[in-house]
Amino acid sequence: MSLYTAAATATGRDGRAFGSDGKLAVELALQKELGGTGDGTNPEQLFAAGYAACFATSMQLVAQKKKIDVSGMSVTAEIGLVPNGQGGFQLEVSLRTKLPGSLPQEVGRELIEATHQVCPYSNATRGNIPVELLAE
Repeated sequence: MSLYTAAATATGRDGRAFGSDGKLAVELALQKELGGTGDGTNPEQLFAAGYAACFATSMQLVAQKKKIDVSGMSVTAEIGLVPNGQGGFQLEVSLRTKLPGSLPQEVGRELIEATHQVCPYSNATRGNIPVELLAE
């Protein structure tokens, strides 16, 4: 049984997307790099925002359980759209986690790896999309 279900409807890369609860409404546009105007957001940006937020929240929960202070941390998700060699496309992900400078590097690396095991986005993409984990 699902604890929460999000629903959104979109009309395509050159259109609109909106959430069922009325809190999300965005103009979509094909990226300039793909021949579009770039005048709106795109699915890759939306995925990046969701993954970054989910990973950061997951890290806060993992850090709390391990009694590690991660105040001031942030996560940047970079979502690449790359040809798949079969006429289509696939995604690739880099997650850049900025950790507090006071956190030892080895502890930070272990925290990132532990977070990657519990984050719902990481679990959904594991084995389907290459994900690079980087600490800054």
